[in-house]
Amino acid sequence: MMRPVNASLDEHLPSDHRLSKVYRVGAGLTGLLLVAFGILGLIDRIGFFDTGGDTVLALNTNGALSVLSICIGLLLFIGMVIGGTFASTLNIVLGVLFIASGFVNLALLDTGMNFLAFHIPNVLFSFVVGVMLMWFGMYGRVGSALPHDNPYWRARHPEQAAREQRARTSASASVSGSGSGSGRPPVGRPA
Repeated sequence: MMRPVNASLDEHLPSDHRLSKVYRVGAGLTGLLLVAFGILGLIDRIGFFDTGGDTVLALNTNGALSVLSICIGLLLFIGMVIGGTFASTLNIVLGVLFIASGFVNLALLDTGMNFLAFHIPNVLFSFVVGVMLMWFGMYGRVGSALPHDNPYWRARHPEQAAREQRARTSASASVSGSGSGSGRPPVGRPA
C-alpha cells in the first residue's frame, strides 16, 4: 500500500552530504553559464525588447533575456551556496521552468509576442538546460535502486530504515562489548 511520506527531507540531508556536492556543482555551473550569457548580452547594449536578431554565444538575445538570464543565474548561485535539499529542489523547479519556457517560446517564435527574441537555438538551449538542471536536481533523489544509506530512501522507507539502524546499533554494541567482558587482564607491552 502506497502512502505519502510526511518527512521533511531538509533534516535528512545535511549541507555537507555528498549528494549536496552534485546539486551545488550543477547549480553553480549552470548559473555561471547563464550569468556569462546575460552579461555578454548587456555589454553589447542590445535593446531591452529588441527582436532584431542580435546574438551572443550563438543564441539570440535582447536586454530582457539578458537580465532574466542574470537573475536566474544568481538564483542558481544562491542554491549553490545553500546546498542540500534546497539546491536539489531549486534545480528541479528551474529545470521544469526551462523546459516549459522552451515550449512556450517555441509556440511564440513567429509571432509578435516573442519578447525575448527566441529562435530555434534558444528553444533547444532551453530544453537542454532544463533537462540538465532536472538531472542535477534528481541525482540520488529518485530511482528504484537508491542505496539504503541515502537520506531520500530513508525518508521514503522509515520503518525499514529504523530496523536497519537498530540492527547496525546492536551489531556494533555486540562487537564493542565482546572485547571488554572476556575476564582476562589486558595484555601489556613487553618490557
